[in-house]
Amino acid sequence: MSLLHIDHLSVSIGEKRILNEVNIKVKRGEWFTLIGESGSGKSMTASAIIGLLPSFGRIEGGNIFFENRDVTKFSINEWRKTRGKEIAYIFQDYYSSFTPFLKIGRQCDEIIHTHYTLSKKERRDLIIEAFTNVDLPSERVYNSYPFQLSGGQLQRIAIAIAVLLRPKLLVADEPTSSLDMVTASRVLELIEKVRKETKCAVFFITHDIRYAKKYSDTIGVMKDGEIVEQGNKAEVIHSPRCEYTKSLFHAAPILTRPTLTC
Repeated sequence: MSLLHIDHLSVSIGEKRILNEVNIKVKRGEWFTLIGESGSGKSMTASAIIGLLPSFGRIEGGNIFFENRDVTKFSINEWRKTRGKEIAYIFQDYYSSFTPFLKIGRQCDEIIHTHYTLSKKERRDLIIEAFTNVDLPSERVYNSYPFQLSGGQLQRIAIAIAVLLRPKLLVADEPTSSLDMVTASRVLELIEKVRKETKCAVFFITHDIRYAKKYSDTIGVMKDGEIVEQGNKAEVIHSPRCEYTKSLFHAAPILTRPTLTC
């Protein structure tokens, strides 16, 4: 049984149809990667999953089932109980994930306090452990403001916060888009480490084919708001059926060792 089932989902922004009859299934513990060019509807799909469509966006049809519960019909109270605890989100713009005038420790503390009845010391211990698990200097980060930390550190904090409550589904919307290659690889390795440790599913959005090839179990290809191909990684990469998928993989740069001449 699927953990997440997006069933014929259509979303419009104003008068424009952004998503059209989207169908996606994600199993428990699976790494599902959604690829496609910019503007294809990937981030809008993620926003719909987490119930964060823009105020002028609306679901025109279809359903999104999470553990057989239709989240498109969730009340505000149901979302408060689910978002963060069962479905977590790593934003593309990680700077906007943090309140600039509050220390990181306090922001994390509020998240735990919202969902669990624990003492202040117990909450602090959980946060320190979460920071340590993503290779951060825990005490310093806990007592720092966001502007005192690097982009790579903030992104790792975002991951630590997202998995703090051990969600069943982690939605990562291009979490490496503004990071250098070394930091990006480290961030994705951390997400993979967390997935293996917590058994959560990952819904990963990227336009970088290299990461899709390395980490995915299943790949979905989106074009103009529609899923044009979906299957296990080996099938999609080595035997794509859709011409658009073929062109995506063909366009990905391949680094080769240069030939030295004397």
